[in-house]
Amino acid sequence: MFNRIALMRADRGMSRRELAEAVGVNPQTIGYLERGDYSPSCELALKIAGRFNVPVEALFSLQPFPPLATSLRRAEGE
Repeated sequence: MFNRIALMRADRGMSRRELAEAVGVNPQTIGYLERGDYSPSCELALKIAGRFNVPVEALFSLQPFPPLATSLRRAEGE
């Protein structure tokens, strides 16, 4: 499973510890998730997405996310 947790955290200036406390897990769990070593439960995925106020699909995917530069170029062309 692929995710954008690290990107979302960086964008909001949030540490792993802060996110972990907000969703009720150990900070190591956030690290495992970010590295792709662990897939979240549905409940945890929804909690993390809710914390960032984004749809779960914006944060987690079964396919790799396109690079942000590609997404930005597409958005500029629209």
